[in-house]
Amino acid sequence: MSYCLNPACPNPQNLSHTELCQVCGAKLLLQNRYRIIQALGQGGFGATFLAIDEDLPGKPNCVIKQLRPNATAPHVMEMARELFKREAETLGRIGNHPQIPRLLDYFEEHETFFLVQEYVSGSTLQQEIKRSGPLSEAGAKLFLSEILPVMEYIHDNRVIHRDIKPANMIRRAQDSKLVLIDFGAVKYQNVQPNNASDQTALTSYAIGTPGFAPPEQMAMRPVPASDIYALGVSCIFLLTGKSPKELDYDPTTGELIWKKHVYTSDHFATVLAKMLEISVKQRYRTAREVYNALDLEDHLESLANSMNNVLTKPNPPTRRPFDLRSGPDSVGTPSSPAARTAMAIRARQIRLDSIGFQSGLTRVNRNSGVNTGIASRGRNSAGRGEGFRWGKEQVSASFGC
Repeated sequence: MSYCLNPACPNPQNLSHTELCQVCGAKLLLQNRYRIIQALGQGGFGATFLAIDEDLPGKPNCVIKQLRPNATAPHVMEMARELFKREAETLGRIGNHPQIPRLLDYFEEHETFFLVQEYVSGSTLQQEIKRSGPLSEAGAKLFLSEILPVMEYIHDNRVIHRDIKPANMIRRAQDSKLVLIDFGAVKYQNVQPNNASDQTALTSYAIGTPGFAPPEQMAMRPVPASDIYALGVSCIFLLTGKSPKELDYDPTTGELIWKKHVYTSDHFATVLAKMLEISVKQRYRTAREVYNALDLEDHLESLANSMNNVLTKPNPPTRRPFDLRSGPDSVGTPSSPAARTAMAIRARQIRLDSIGFQSGLTRVNRNSGVNTGIASRGRNSAGRGEGFRWGKEQVSASFGC
């Protein structure tokens, strides 16, 4: 099938290998190379599509983001062009990370802007929760241990994402790793616009998602801690299945009322509360601070010992793979979140030892298909203090609106 990108086309679906739309006559092959085959999603400023690259052997899939302003006024077109260039530059600069989309191409055609990225098969965290239900505390901690290194990476590159939410994190089907997507709302730290009107023009349509974005971001003064707040709201969604719109706010402070919906340890609740502080001064400033506050690494040895005790017991004949979702344990499942986390850590360590290097990225328990990654700390090769360690594998990634 070939899909027509003309927004006014009443029937965009066409037969495969058609050169022109049979309804509106629009050209179907972008840049004489990319054939759109399916619409993936649409936002206020554009849409994303699944396409094939007919120039490459095997005609592989790719994802194309179309940035299409709703108005044709000159200042709106200039704003759209600036946002387009900003996202292309960001992906070109930081997209070599295996959990961030990699830019393949970008171009402008008939005052419409296009970004091309590799395709990744998988579901967003929002889709996972709606399909399978909320996570347990252990599942939420493992999620944080995987996404925090990615967040630290983009912040170290002086980029504020500004749209952290479950819908912008894809669980890649081939290896269960998270891919952070949609960098259309990014802001560079310490880069100021020429004047106040420029600031308004460049952020009014790409400020983030209400409910996930903190007050300072809604006031167009985002900082790296703004992404921390959005990550905290994302955790509440993962733990409850409720979006911010479904929760109440304190009318005097503006704080999200979430504790009555979440059943976690007091320590984890304290960490979440600090991620969700309205005041930037009271909130965690960096991903590293959140990771340290979770206190996982200081307990790796005791967790591993707990796991050893679990592994020495004979397996029941009807043993099933465990998961990290809420609800009763499966038959043969370790009985506590600590034991389950310990098993995940041990499985990851065995795998790391077998390939001879350590990575801060997520590893997958091949038998259960459950994400079992815990980020690791250590000094980098130049000895410049502590930081997450990164792997070097190349992956595919897609993005949305």
